[in-house]
Amino acid sequence: MIERKFVSQNVREYQVKMFLFTELTRAGLADVNLQRTPLGDKILVHASRPGLVVGKGGANITKLTNDLKNKFGLENPQIEIEEVKDFRGNAAITAEMIANSLERFGTQRFKGVGHKTLETVMSSGALGVEILISGKIPSSRAKTWRFYQGYLKKCGDISISGVYEAKQIAKLKTGVVGIQVKIMPGTTILPDKIELLDEPVTIIEEVQDEKTQLELEKGSKEPVEPKLKDEKQKVKEVNVVEVSEKEEKIIKETIKEEKPAKKEPEKKVEKPVEEKKVKKAEKKPAKKEPEKKAEKTEKKPAAKKPAKKETKKTEKKTETKTSQSKKSQDKKK
Repeated sequence: MIERKFVSQNVREYQVKMFLFTELTRAGLADVNLQRTPLGDKILVHASRPGLVVGKGGANITKLTNDLKNKFGLENPQIEIEEVKDFRGNAAITAEMIANSLERFGTQRFKGVGHKTLETVMSSGALGVEILISGKIPSSRAKTWRFYQGYLKKCGDISISGVYEAKQIAKLKTGVVGIQVKIMPGTTILPDKIELLDEPVTIIEEVQDEKTQLELEKGSKEPVEPKLKDEKQKVKEVNVVEVSEKEEKIIKETIKEEKPAKKEPEKKVEKPVEEKKVKKAEKKPAKKEPEKKAEKTEKKPAAKKPAKKETKKTEKKTETKTSQSKKSQDKKK
């Protein structure tokens, strides 16, 4: 009798789940749980779109509560809704999304839908995904298309406890299409997973007695202070010497600047007449007939005037010499 009671409870839970999944097709249902309390039966609904479950002004919830009372005989059913934050890693929601997309777009885009769902599930952090679509796709003959990515366990206890599985049906014109989704999330702990740990680093410290430590501290502190004082004094003396040398250099430079440099008398160098004439010819602007003037200058005999001046100077020098010689002779007499 007790076994029949437990079996009947489980059957009723399953019937309630299937009823809610059929009623809330596009609300993104992930899971439904039944709990018994002293006040009545509590129903937890996990959905990605809680607004569709509630409806306008709570009309949808009131309708569901009345249906659950009448059909299944639940005592004071209370529906609570919880939002699924990461719906990409949930198998039931992904299967429902695939079914909705196939019903909307048809069998022509089933490959694109399968590859897109693989990318979205793997981006959520899942270890592996498997999607099976079976039915008359795309031809009139039934086939099963398999989309697979990542690492997925197929046997052992982890394939049951660590893998989420969901099934859904899509009703098309050609017939019913079955969808099966298996996801192994990143939280599953695999038995063959190995983590390499860093090698432990051993640190060796020398332990000394308190007396030896105090003696070492005293010995290290005593000679340090006078050395510092001597160094400070040396630094000051060096600075003083450097400043005095700089001052002496500056004073010497100022004295040199104050003394005016003696200007040597410039010797007047007499330039020859030919150079003066050449400079004057260079300064004069060229006129319309430069060739004729050049010819004229060539015809004139150069250095006539300087020859006369030289002859006059030589005559004067000879006269002065003769006069001096005469005076010297007179003195001797």
